[in-house]
Amino acid sequence: MLIRSIFQFDNANFAEVWSDPLLSPPYILLLLAESSGNYRVYDPSEGYQVVFTGASYEEAENWLLEDEFEPVEGPLSPVEI
Repeated sequence: MLIRSIFQFDNANFAEVWSDPLLSPPYILLLLAESSGNYRVYDPSEGYQVVFTGASYEEAENWLLEDEFEPVEGPLSPVEI
């Protein structure tokens, strides 16, 4: 899977997909919780560049919510990511 090849999931606790549902197609960002305690937000449309780094989940979540992103529930196909 493309995402697994870009991120080192051995160093991650979990990943979440967030989207801006007001756009069509929706704009997607990926939140990765690293085992080091950092939370990074990656932008797939910018070559998976880190667009935010926070020290807590709440900090990363608030950053995403401020820009009106919402967590995506359910599985996504590789085409959607």
